[in-house]
Amino acid sequence: MAKKDLITIGSKSFEDQKKINEYGAEYWSAREIQPLLGYTQWRRFEDAIKRALISCKQSGNEPSYHFAGVGKMIDIGKGGSREVTDYHLSRFACYLIAQNGDPRKPEIANAQKYFAIQARRQEITDVIAADIERLELRKQTAEEFKALSGAARDAGVHDRMFGVFHDAGYKGMYGGLGRDAIKKQKIIPEKENLMDRMDTTELAANQFRMTQTRDKLAKEKVKDQQTAIRTHESVGKEVREAIKRIGGTLPEQLPPAEHIKQVEKRVKSTAPKLKLEEKDAKGLSGKLEEE
Repeated sequence: MAKKDLITIGSKSFEDQKKINEYGAEYWSAREIQPLLGYTQWRRFEDAIKRALISCKQSGNEPSYHFAGVGKMIDIGKGGSREVTDYHLSRFACYLIAQNGDPRKPEIANAQKYFAIQARRQEITDVIAADIERLELRKQTAEEFKALSGAARDAGVHDRMFGVFHDAGYKGMYGGLGRDAIKKQKIIPEKENLMDRMDTTELAANQFRMTQTRDKLAKEKVKDQQTAIRTHESVGKEVREAIKRIGGTLPEQLPPAEHIKQVEKRVKSTAPKLKLEEKDAKGLSGKLEEE
């Protein structure tokens, strides 16, 4: 996978943070990848680590091979320092942490896509890799839709007006077409969910629209229903203009993608077990225990 596809913060990427221990095994410091995954509070990040530990055990893998508790010295100013809790993590541990993190965080969302593809890159075709990316993105847009609905409610949108509010975003981004008009133009059956027929590019654009609207409503402290609706439409128009500027295909011109349920079925039919290959199962130890 190209470097530009890795999760990054500033000039640092996940792969840049990799270290090699005395056993020749690669590992990452939890404290160092914490900001990469969008966590500002160690307490909340450690909660994700603990959930990942449980997942590791439930998957039939030995947690001690992948999570090692260690101390880390940090500066506290005026020349002082103190020791804080840290973990050395295998690549598999990092994958589990991403899977158990907050999917509303863009960093976690990107990490989930990255690890989902990386974990299976060597055993699946590029078609399945693309399927996995689309599935992950569809899950994230579903979460973002819920989060945006919550933000709309906080901004003064009444429940009965949620349809109008969400349609405003579509109209801004799709050149005046609301959800039903988009489905009609793309010849998508009325009963189908529009986002279930979006490809990865279209899903990503809509996810961006929703996250930016949610952030704008909060930043501008919108508390009026009509203002919230106009804000959503305005953000949709900005996303549309951005697509135009970079020469992308306008969303209403994109053909409908294969239904997401078919994609999910195909991925499940080739789903690997969580049993790791010997090299990966060794994790931080670099070797398995002698029998």
